[in-house]
Amino acid sequence: MDSISELPDALLLKILSLLPTARDIVATMVLSKRWQPLWMMVPRLVYDDSYQNLEYGSFSRFVDKSLFLHEAPVIETLHFRLGKTCGSGDIRVWIRAADKCFVRRLIIEFDSSSSASPAILPRSLYTGCRMLAILKLTKTVLVDVTSPISFPSLKRLILLSVKYPSEEFVQRMLSNCPVLELLYVEQCPDDNVTIFTIRVPSLKTLILRKSVDKRKGSEDGFVIDAPSLERLDIQDDYRGGFCVIENEMPNIVEADVDVAYGHPGKVLSSITSVKHLTLCITSSKDAYPVGSIFGCLVFLNICTLEIEWLNLLMSVLRDAPILRALKLEQSHSCPGPQPRPCWSEPSSVPECVTSSLETLKWTEYEGGGEEKEVIGFILRNGSCLKKVSISSNSTDRDKKFEMIKELAFLSRRSPTCHLTFE
Repeated sequence: MDSISELPDALLLKILSLLPTARDIVATMVLSKRWQPLWMMVPRLVYDDSYQNLEYGSFSRFVDKSLFLHEAPVIETLHFRLGKTCGSGDIRVWIRAADKCFVRRLIIEFDSSSSASPAILPRSLYTGCRMLAILKLTKTVLVDVTSPISFPSLKRLILLSVKYPSEEFVQRMLSNCPVLELLYVEQCPDDNVTIFTIRVPSLKTLILRKSVDKRKGSEDGFVIDAPSLERLDIQDDYRGGFCVIENEMPNIVEADVDVAYGHPGKVLSSITSVKHLTLCITSSKDAYPVGSIFGCLVFLNICTLEIEWLNLLMSVLRDAPILRALKLEQSHSCPGPQPRPCWSEPSSVPECVTSSLETLKWTEYEGGGEEKEVIGFILRNGSCLKKVSISSNSTDRDKKFEMIKELAFLSRRSPTCHLTFE
């Protein structure tokens, strides 16, 4: 212990920051006089009221006292894990303390397994914490305010199963985040928002999640206006949902579109500048407008679980002239036997297959008739293919051996390609 105590304060503070909770950090003060004042300068504090089964009253007093005594000029991370009945007055005091300590990263998580009501956050959270750069809220309730909302420094906002006062409040809150770069939203069924509107000119990364049971029988959706967006990741299993993109997003580099919409074209037609694209959609019909060209697309990942995946694949290959890498996989678990897609060899070979496609990776390959036709088509015409990697989840050794023989025969038509099978 003596040798550790001789380390400089900066290094000791980093070591203390690695401890699981604030209670563990405070406990180090008993080690020696050298350690007594150090805990008050640690820039990362995690308060967990489920830790060691503490009574909430004891936990609340501990948080109050330790925050009052804390002397760090800036707290980089202040993290609350709340699993029991939590008084609104306590949270109000802690958020006021966060503002005084110039907290840069604030996390408030309410234990989703708890039967208690979600935590109601005070108005001071979005009117006083002007130094916040990162805010993460989980299973909490936001209340409306008449005073202006202000997050002038906020760059990352993560909202998981949060309840809002209204749709208008969501728009007003986001419009007052002038430097926001990342927004992650996971909606819950009763969050009081039917149409989630995101109009943030500075936004670069947008991640949206909505479950199938969001609001059965109604039209729920997203409206997006984010002209600076570089990454879009949307997962919406609700077949009655929609996504409207109000303006083009010319800076999109990466997109993951996993939706059950009947007409996803409004999304895909707005991201034609994408370079890395992952798709899982239920229908290839009207997937995107005829004539759209993915002129920058170099990597394509398509889910092979949906019945329409083959038609979607051929459409995108036709409209992606410089595609270099293709990945085919079942990105979801299969609930049961699925209808097999139909394969009809196209009358012309997509330009990318003959001139730019270099790698093909296929996971969960089953060796069905249409799968063999697809891979045979690509191997026959893939003039630039360098590597094809196939893997199967089959436990039938004879079946796998047959797959290997068939693939080895097909690969002879592409002598420059290296084929591997797992």
